[in-house]
Amino acid sequence: MSFLDKIHACNVWDPADFVPLLLGGERIGSLRQSAMDHLRRWPRYFRVETHCVQTHCVEWIDPPTDFDARSAVLAEVVGCLVEEGVLTHLHGELYPVTAGNRDQARCLVDRACAPFFGMRAFGQHLNGFVRTPTGIEMWIGRRSADRRLYPRRLDHLVAGGLPYGLSLIENLRKECQEEAGMSPQLADQAVPVGALTYCRDSDRGLKPDVIYCYDLEVPEDFQPRCHDGEVETFYRMPVEEVRDLVRDSDEFKLNCNLVIIDFLIRHGLILQTDPDYLEIIRGLRAPLP
Repeated sequence: MSFLDKIHACNVWDPADFVPLLLGGERIGSLRQSAMDHLRRWPRYFRVETHCVQTHCVEWIDPPTDFDARSAVLAEVVGCLVEEGVLTHLHGELYPVTAGNRDQARCLVDRACAPFFGMRAFGQHLNGFVRTPTGIEMWIGRRSADRRLYPRRLDHLVAGGLPYGLSLIENLRKECQEEAGMSPQLADQAVPVGALTYCRDSDRGLKPDVIYCYDLEVPEDFQPRCHDGEVETFYRMPVEEVRDLVRDSDEFKLNCNLVIIDFLIRHGLILQTDPDYLEIIRGLRAPLP
């Protein structure tokens, strides 16, 4: 195994397996054949454009001009698909539907349904660490056994989705409190260190995702406490041990590997002399459709 293996695992998809979902000429999603076939059932909303036998795109036709009305159309479609078992559940958080940034949202969709449409999703991950006389140690969480995705896999001290209507700092404060029992004052000391992108074909559809990343040096006596039930226990590990787990195992939730690799680069724990160094850096910011 290698760091590149972890990057490639987050970027496995074949563009030929997906067709664009367009709204007003913008690509707001990418649909599998099966998802496209389901949308054919709503011809008043979606038109499948074909040339010969090849599908070129699915276009949202005559969309409402109002933001809330467009969101209501998607909610209607999603509600039917959940009732029929095509989609397994609703998450209850709304994500922006956008071809670009969060502030360019055209409407909203339930978080759990974004991969079905291949819509862009946003999240925040925080590297919590302590400086000790022997080096850096990182706080790592183990996800609860009842988590729908990646049960009992290792995770960041704080990581979560970024719903519509909350600013970056507001959501980070919320996640820090819920997942680690952190005060707003401590959460506000987190340092924004960039953003990572990846695009992966998953069981639920395409995930063209954006992760906003943060570093937070916590006090020596800090002890995280999870309040939302998502984490069953926390560990404080030497960063070298974390590095080896990322490189040599599948212990971590898949996208956490990318954020930790970025941390390792910035803290000099993946050297510029590494033969994969440039490819690793490029791979952390994959182009999104």
